[in-house]
Order: sequence, then C-alpha cells, then structure tokens
Amino acid sequence: MDEALRTMAFSAGAIVVLMLLVWTVSLVMRDASIVDIAWGAGFVVVAWTAFAAGDGTEARKWLITLMVSAWGLRLAGYLAWRNLGKGEDYRYQRMRQHWGPRFPLISLFTVFLLQGALMFIVSLPVQMAQISGGPDSLIWIDYVGLAVFAAGLFFESVGDFQLARFKADPANAGKVMDRGLWRYTRHPNYFGDFLVWWGIFLVALARPELAWTLIGPLVMSVLLLRVSGVALLERNLKRRRPGYEDYIQRTSSFFPMPPRRS
Repeated sequence: MDEALRTMAFSAGAIVVLMLLVWTVSLVMRDASIVDIAWGAGFVVVAWTAFAAGDGTEARKWLITLMVSAWGLRLAGYLAWRNLGKGEDYRYQRMRQHWGPRFPLISLFTVFLLQGALMFIVSLPVQMAQISGGPDSLIWIDYVGLAVFAAGLFFESVGDFQLARFKADPANAGKVMDRGLWRYTRHPNYFGDFLVWWGIFLVALARPELAWTLIGPLVMSVLLLRVSGVALLERNLKRRRPGYEDYIQRTSSFFPMPPRRS
C-alpha cells in the first residue's frame, strides 16, 4: 500500500476505534459531553499513529507529534477538569430530549463519528508531514510553524487560565470577563487554537507538495469562527450576560486589537 494511503488508513482506523470507545463510555455515563474531552485526545492518538506508520524525516516527525501532543493533552486535561462531574452540556441535553430513546444511536453518527470525520480532515497536515520525502532535516519554515504554534498555545493556555481564575471568584458571578488577554479579544482561547493549527500546517509545508493539506486548518478555522466556536458562544452570551453587548462594542471579536472606546 502507498505510504500516504497507509498512514491515512491507520489514522482513520484509530479515530473510529477511539470514537466508538468514547461513545460506549458516554452511554454508560449518560453524558455525551465527554466527546469534547476526546477531541483534543483524539489528535494525540492520530499524531502517534502517523508517527508509527510514516517513514518521514525523524526530526520533523518528532516535532509535529510533540506539538500536537502538547496541544491535545493540555486541551483534554483542561476540559476534563472543567467538565467532569458537572453534568451533561446543554447542547447534548437538548438533543437527548429531542430524540428520546433514539438518542444513543443518533449521537453515534451526529456527534461522535461526525467529530471523528472532522478530526481526520483537520489532522491531515499532521498525518502527511510524517511520510517520507522532503527535506531530510528541519528548515526555516519548520521553525516559523513552531513559533506560530507556540504563540497559539500561549493564547489558548493563558486565556483558559485567566477565565478559570475569573470564574472561581464568587464576586464575578454574572459578570463579563474583560481582563488580561480578554481585554484585546473576546476569544483568546479560540484565537490560540486558530494559530496552533496554522502553525502545524506550516510545518507540513516544509514539503510544498503538501500544500493541499491546507484543508485542515481551513476547516478548523471555519469551525472556530462560524460553527461550534465564536458564533455559538456569542449567541448564548448575548442572552445570558448583562453588559456583553457593551463588551462587543469595545473588544475585537477574534484577532487581538487594542480595545475601542465603549
């Protein structure tokens, strides 16, 4: 089998096995929210699967696998700390109420396997960067990709930490978080995610013929900006947070900018 096809086949198989396992656990726990934790962890599984299947440049394989592992394990750990024991997310509660007894089977396809398919597409740069061909050592674009990735991981990690600390103070109940990185962008964590995946793509671009894996960061960007990230969260916050409209007027929605006068 062609190396690229073999790597993609192994990665797809690992994703399916993982998602079936997580789905089974969700049935036992009656909590489909655990799919959010599996999102970050799944990319780590893909990275190490591709590491084992691909025959690419050793240094680049280690670089991209460790990058994805750092991002994915941090995200999975943070969401596990934040979500476990807090009950099922309202999105899945609504689905459960709507579908009733059919929810377990519906969730398999519309939640778990759908996220698995998106995971496969987004991770294409991770998979293809690990097959043979291209420079036999790290080059300048690898380091640019690492720098972009590091900036993204900083925004995501610090943004999550600042928000968690803000929420932990009872005096901030019902208030809008507008401090730290949140003063310059309403979604520093999503912006960080955005940078992380464009940085990973740049590492893959050390082989120009892999430019087609651009689909990975593009899909992630659409998810963050238009689907499950900024758009979904903003709709809810406008309804639930007094003062959020004023926060919108003075703070950039995504890319960090100096705050405007309200």
